[in-house]
Amino acid sequence: MDVTIETGRLRIVPFEMSRLEEYASAFDEEITKYQYPDPFASAEAAKEALQGFMDLMNQNEMLFLSILTPDGEFVGGVEVHGLQEQYPELGIWIKKERQQKGYAYEALAETLKFLDGSCHRDWYVYEADIRNTGSMKLVEKFDYRKEGLDEFETETGKLLRLQRFLIKRHGQ
Repeated sequence: MDVTIETGRLRIVPFEMSRLEEYASAFDEEITKYQYPDPFASAEAAKEALQGFMDLMNQNEMLFLSILTPDGEFVGGVEVHGLQEQYPELGIWIKKERQQKGYAYEALAETLKFLDGSCHRDWYVYEADIRNTGSMKLVEKFDYRKEGLDEFETETGKLLRLQRFLIKRHGQ
């Protein structure tokens, strides 16, 4: 899928393996404290997982995008899983140094606008751990409805308490 989303401050493009080190090093314990998956155990594990996402994107099953500044600085990532499903799932993360600057909202809002023209779904799933105040505040900036709470333990023993939301598509 050909994706280039430009905003005043961001350029959102398909992930490229040349950004593997930037992605893996920023996707650390602090970033993943309240989300799944956990940080990558090794560079090889990161490469394998991210290549899998790239393959799914090439099959039009998901969007796997890098969030960059206009000069090319890596800011974070945005994903849309299950593009063929009734409710595709949104995911976003911003590296520590770039949080609290409105990048997550800007990237997610523009990704939803892009999806209006290509995916044609009315609602998108967004899950956030109830202890992750930034993610909980982010969803409140959209037209949403609250769904159930899912508690589960990751493979490494981390307990997540994910509130499920449905975010209304941008154009409605």
